[in-house]
Amino acid sequence: MEKRVALIGIIVENLDSTPQINDILHEYAKDIIARLGVPYRERDVCIISIVIDAPQDKISALSGRLGRIDGVSVKAMYTKEK
Repeated sequence: MEKRVALIGIIVENLDSTPQINDILHEYAKDIIARLGVPYRERDVCIISIVIDAPQDKISALSGRLGRIDGVSVKAMYTKEK
């Protein structure tokens, strides 16, 4: 299956979910190109950006798993298919 580059945006409103998020991201570590986490203390949220190079099914699976965590919102943007 063809790999695609994607940007996954994650907003964490329940900071107790952080260990679960990190565990899931660790499972996909070999496909993750970059990760940026920004704590926004004034709003008590954390914003995480993930850049990943993987098959679309794998990216969708990661986004879905993260999105099922309580207090976590996820959106993914993909490069165009060739």
